[in-house]
Amino acid sequence: MFPEYRELISKLKTEDEHFTRLFNKHNDLDQKIKNMEARIEPSVDFEIETLKKEKLKLKDELYIILKRAAG
Repeated sequence: MFPEYRELISKLKTEDEHFTRLFNKHNDLDQKIKNMEARIEPSVDFEIETLKKEKLKLKDELYIILKRAAG
């Protein structure tokens, strides 16, 4: 996610608790969605779609933080 901001992401993960929390939640959701799609975790289709929307919202929030930090 956001390879152009790799260094900034590393920096923010050590300096910004809010960013770190959002980043970790995004990654957790990503893994949960992958597990559900692979049938490793039980799910229903609407649940996967809801989680994908939540993940996208988090990604948008992370991008806003990154853009601000990049100046």
